[in-house]
Amino acid sequence: MRLLWIEAKDFRNYADVSLEVPPGLTAVAGANGQGKTNLLEAMHYLCSLVSPRVNLDLPLVRRDAQSAFLRGEVEGAGGKLLIEVEVRTTGQNKVLADRSAVRRKRDLRRRVRSVFAGPDDLAIVLGDPGERRRFMDEAVSSLWPNKDGVAASYERVLRQRNRLLKDWAGEAEPPGLEGWDAELIAHGAALTSLRARAVELLRKEAADEFRRMAGDVMGSLVVEYRPSVEAPSLLEGTGLEEAFAARLATRRGDELVRRTTLVGPHRDDMNLTVQDLAARGFASHGEAWGTAVALRLALARAVGRELGDDPIVLLDDPFSALDPVRRRRLAEGLAGRGQIVISIPDIGQAPDGAEVWHVEEGRVVSRP
Repeated sequence: MRLLWIEAKDFRNYADVSLEVPPGLTAVAGANGQGKTNLLEAMHYLCSLVSPRVNLDLPLVRRDAQSAFLRGEVEGAGGKLLIEVEVRTTGQNKVLADRSAVRRKRDLRRRVRSVFAGPDDLAIVLGDPGERRRFMDEAVSSLWPNKDGVAASYERVLRQRNRLLKDWAGEAEPPGLEGWDAELIAHGAALTSLRARAVELLRKEAADEFRRMAGDVMGSLVVEYRPSVEAPSLLEGTGLEEAFAARLATRRGDELVRRTTLVGPHRDDMNLTVQDLAARGFASHGEAWGTAVALRLALARAVGRELGDDPIVLLDDPFSALDPVRRRRLAEGLAGRGQIVISIPDIGQAPDGAEVWHVEEGRVVSRP
């Protein structure tokens, strides 16, 4: 899969830019605050309709503008696709694919895939379990776009069940709780199984990416899914609903005392181990960053296998926390992986063979 060209108008600090994007590896160089990351963000937004940096669209629109506009053409196994996006400060955004309206994000993601990695990904390794749950759900959406509503459905049921428990008067078991139990079990089992499948696809790839980047000196990376509810076969979901129900029954008394749901995917985690030690508590900054990059590159590999076509890969400042040896190993590992765009602080970090763009104040001013 390849992004052929992109136009951005009033997006972040870009007033108006139009670029043809080459195949293979492109390095976007520039000082801090000039727009390197913004350009990669624009590419990812065009393909996914979400920003990897902010939850709201308002910061994406250039100051004093009412809308930001993105246009571009992606070529994949199914041919070329023209994508046009208007990001509005108020009201619903407008998205067209080959001049036809796109109603749901998943409809575009079925046809176009991109994977973005950036400094915020350190939170996956060093942050609280919610960051790792968020990554697992992003992996599910990237691998199977038609399943991207499963996590949201579970969250809706969880909120309703928690509200019932919180508002309970305490005289008897809350009326209607059994009905919400059934909903929680059904949606929770579906989400647990999807997360298990996603982590299984990433597990070996992430270990390979980490080893390729870090070498044997830094040891190995182990990725394990730690679900709130265990079952004989998480990948197939066998016995999962029964195990979920049994676990809920066991914790019923605790839930009534604490007035909140204590069982379900909202209490899942993903264990990341480097050199036999938990990455969150013991990894060095370089190891943690290497783990985060390895997870994203593993996701790109997994998406490529599921799709039969490599996704567009966008890496924001991937060399920042790596020593020269690991930086070289990572750069060498990016060759031959389809279209990859990276940002770097100076041209001296550009990998061999990469096309280099230089960004200054929201403009691509030169291509050395």
